[in-house]
Amino acid sequence: MALTQIRRALPFISAAVFVALLYDGWIFYTRWDDNRRAGQKRIEKEARDERQTLDRIGTELKILNFYAEPPVIRHGREANVCYSVVFAKTLRMEPPAGDVYPALSHCLQISPPKTTEYTLIAGDGAGHTATRSLTLYVKP
Repeated sequence: MALTQIRRALPFISAAVFVALLYDGWIFYTRWDDNRRAGQKRIEKEARDERQTLDRIGTELKILNFYAEPPVIRHGREANVCYSVVFAKTLRMEPPAGDVYPALSHCLQISPPKTTEYTLIAGDGAGHTATRSLTLYVKP
């Protein structure tokens, strides 16, 4: 008798398992699809942001920033000399004040013995150069 009841219920149990598997499959697919779409939107937004950045800074060699913080120091103290360059292949500072290299943002700690004018010279490898100067004032 118990076996007969199981045989009668088997189609219903099978249908319930099948519906549960379909539901689980649908859940996994929609989550995968949502993640895929979110990833595509993120990639599109990053590409749009990069295009806007290039539109703002252009595609040629530039020194965007070159400054000292603070611009006036006491003798024996240090200042941060910071710069930002784009599309540079080479970079040097005159007089030499540390390790400089092409970067969108880089700072050096400098402690000159007297007021000094620094010049940043960037090159693009095609013969173009850009220069910027700043004066770091040193009080006795």
